[in-house]
Amino acid sequence: MQDPFVIQIPNQSFRDKRIPNFSQRSEEGTYLPSEVPERAALATPIKRGRIYFLFLVIFVMMLTLFSRLFWLQIAKGDNYRNMAEGNRVRILSLKADRGLIYDRFRRPLVENEADFSLIVVPGDLPNIKQEREDILNELISSLKAYLADKPSLEEKIREAFRNLTSTYQEVELLQGLDYQTALALELKIEELPGLNLRTKAERRYLWETLSHILGYTGKLSPEELAENSGYAMTDVIGKTGLELYYEGLLKGQDGLKKIEVNSLGKEERIVSQEAAKTGKDLILSIDFDLQNKVAAILKKYSRTGDKTAGTAIVLNPRNGEILALYSLPTYDNNSFIHGDTDTYLNDADKPLFFRAISGEYPSGSVIKPIIAAGALVEGIIDEKTTIFSQGGFWLGRWFFADWKEGGHGAANVIKALAESVNTFFYYIGGGYGDFSGLGEEKIGYYAGLFGLGRTTGIDLPNESQGLFPTPAWKEKEKGETWYIGDTYHLSIGQGDVLVTPLQVSNYMAAFANGGILFRPRLVKEIDNPDTGEKTAVQPEVIRKDFIDVKYLDLVKEGLRAAVTQGSARRLSFLPVEIAGKTGTAQVGGTQKPHAWFSGFAPYDEPEIVVTVMIENGGEGSEIAVPAAEEIFREYFFH
Repeated sequence: MQDPFVIQIPNQSFRDKRIPNFSQRSEEGTYLPSEVPERAALATPIKRGRIYFLFLVIFVMMLTLFSRLFWLQIAKGDNYRNMAEGNRVRILSLKADRGLIYDRFRRPLVENEADFSLIVVPGDLPNIKQEREDILNELISSLKAYLADKPSLEEKIREAFRNLTSTYQEVELLQGLDYQTALALELKIEELPGLNLRTKAERRYLWETLSHILGYTGKLSPEELAENSGYAMTDVIGKTGLELYYEGLLKGQDGLKKIEVNSLGKEERIVSQEAAKTGKDLILSIDFDLQNKVAAILKKYSRTGDKTAGTAIVLNPRNGEILALYSLPTYDNNSFIHGDTDTYLNDADKPLFFRAISGEYPSGSVIKPIIAAGALVEGIIDEKTTIFSQGGFWLGRWFFADWKEGGHGAANVIKALAESVNTFFYYIGGGYGDFSGLGEEKIGYYAGLFGLGRTTGIDLPNESQGLFPTPAWKEKEKGETWYIGDTYHLSIGQGDVLVTPLQVSNYMAAFANGGILFRPRLVKEIDNPDTGEKTAVQPEVIRKDFIDVKYLDLVKEGLRAAVTQGSARRLSFLPVEIAGKTGTAQVGGTQKPHAWFSGFAPYDEPEIVVTVMIENGGEGSEIAVPAAEEIFREYFFH
């Protein structure tokens, strides 16, 4: 094998005088490298180890290069691609218009107004602190006129700006900007990175008389944002009332807009767009005119000293639809759009408290129709049973009194309801001597059939269930034994029993319609404005046929007698037959009792149930009945 480093010389002889001893050669006819003169060398020999080392270095460099390329393009390709795309392409949410709310005659109760908001995208801001501070100062300077009388708002903007975290999620700095301010600001922020204006529809409530029913919307709290998927930090959500209960329908479905942005985060062009779907509209059972009239009447009669508190309800007993629902004191729900809540939150009269559905009160005598119905069903009394009232009776050292001094004389169930005879109900509720009453267990059973001690299920949040006490409850909560006196108190709606005005209105409707307990409701139809589809909300029966109609009719006679000859005689002068029950619920101490009335009309074919409760109003016959009279008059004759 030839050595690669041996220089081959041709066999033929020739002479070159420039090469000494040229003729000296080996037997093979070649000169060995050691024998070749220095000037005759054609290349410098390279050792094998150096070449191997060179190849190794090149291999390692190439391996490193390809490994890095693999890491960047394959392993982390999607991540870096998204980062690069995020610097160029943004996906914005197109906010859906919130569904509107109308009364039963399709008169608008709310509207959506165009509103301008200033937002910032932190990821588009410079990383250098001083540059961010300069942008903030320029922004505040541009808003100088708007913030002139709002020093606290300026400080909030500065604090929010300085606390921004590095993200491409939009953060709302300012909302509710007027058109002129927004226009001036738009020209300025074109040069400021990360700042943009957004236009959205903001809720406006048209009538204060509906504040408790409609509720209001507001920005999401951190807890709400965590609990509700599909919302952004800049979104609003229903906080109370129908806005909260029907949030899923009213919100609609947001669309998407894919845009290209420049280095300042400003929109250059739209890449693609998916339209938003408007929220569904709610058609209420409320009659707006009647609601306003009821509000005016309640304000007139509920002023008791320095306090104005009460509630009034008008309900259709044929299907559970609510025609009017008003509570005092009330509030302006537009105040909550921008968080101006301190005035209401610190008000001792609790205007945010919806007394009609959340207030729990002793019922007083308006509970007596339930006690009478239970005693009739159990055979404890019939229409002929008579109990003599002489002003009350003694039980040991305790005296259980009638409200009328000297008593009412002999009373059957109709007279007992008409004149609200306490002695009669003491007897049929707790018994006396040889006369056996219902007892606390059966009283609780019949109260439950008529919906006491549980929510009615109205389509509003925060409904209270009231309280119907039992011996077990008293032992647990008070550490006391149940006495016969507790049963007597239950029988006339005193003691620990608590009801809501809506519960009273709902069970009175069951007496009016012949024994059907409906779930009361405010929404009668749901409309889709995009498709025109209309969905009627069907009446929902909670319970029916739970009391024989003949017993209900006997109770109804007693309720009619309360108007013709009893505690609600004032209503007999109206040219429509009314039936109902008054109540005067003692609250203890020096405070006046709560005044109650609940009744229905027309007597033979009831169209409405009216319930009025005025806190610390005094006698039900003196203040609740006159208020109810005006409501009946407005409904039937105006």
